[in-house]
Amino acid sequence: MTAQSPTEQVPGWAHTYSGKVRDLYTPADGSSDRMLVVASDRVSAFDHVLEPGIPGKGKLLTELSMWWFAQLSEVPNHLVDGDIPAAVAGRAMLVKTLDMFPVECVVRGYLSGSGWVEYQQSQSVCGVALPSGLRDGDRLPEPIYTPAWKAPMGEHDENITFERTVQLVGAEAATSLRDLSLQIFHRASDIAESRGVILADTKFEFGSDENGVITLGDEVLTSDSSRYWDAELYNSGDRTASFDKQIVRNWLLAHWDRVGDPPVLPPEIVEQTASRYRELINRLTGA
Repeated sequence: MTAQSPTEQVPGWAHTYSGKVRDLYTPADGSSDRMLVVASDRVSAFDHVLEPGIPGKGKLLTELSMWWFAQLSEVPNHLVDGDIPAAVAGRAMLVKTLDMFPVECVVRGYLSGSGWVEYQQSQSVCGVALPSGLRDGDRLPEPIYTPAWKAPMGEHDENITFERTVQLVGAEAATSLRDLSLQIFHRASDIAESRGVILADTKFEFGSDENGVITLGDEVLTSDSSRYWDAELYNSGDRTASFDKQIVRNWLLAHWDRVGDPPVLPPEIVEQTASRYRELINRLTGA
């Protein structure tokens, strides 16, 4: 996947980077202590940015991240006070610059996705041994930390062991990242469960601030970075009712062999996906 062009020019800010969903801007005056993180309506799957985007997705992702940062106020995060430019109001976060760790801190409370694939091969996930006989979607005895190495642009992220994270960032930082990730996951899971939602798995990204404090950055606990399920439907046996872009993934798997460019998403898939994003925010925040 190649970097996308920014969706708009933002007065007073210079575009510096675009990912699959987010665009980053730095102050046009050249200062480097803060950034503007803008969430777009782009949707990606299988390392491709798809067409069309999901209307309103950028605002929904930003709203959910901001809500979760507020719930996790005991954890240092990258948000700073300041005015958001009108051009990107509602879908941008003003943040301080961090020295990001090259590790995606993945926590799994349930066995699904790539974890399920790996479990079938080795009865473990990222070096963490699991009980035999588990099925796709089963709850794990305890949440597990299964980090991934953040690959350079255009390459695939790689699931790694905890021991490998020690090699990448050092024992002290690796231990702090693991313990903090599990702490946040437990807290977020309790909040979600109280609202009839299961947090099956998620990923966090951290960096060091100017004082060396490990700080929660990027998005947090959004529909893009997490797998959420409807608890009532899950308990009734339906393990497919997710509040994320699984609708998009399922449609692509049925209509694309993953060779060449992906097909254009039909209007009904776009609307169904947008509806699930909206429903998750309503369920969690009560808004």
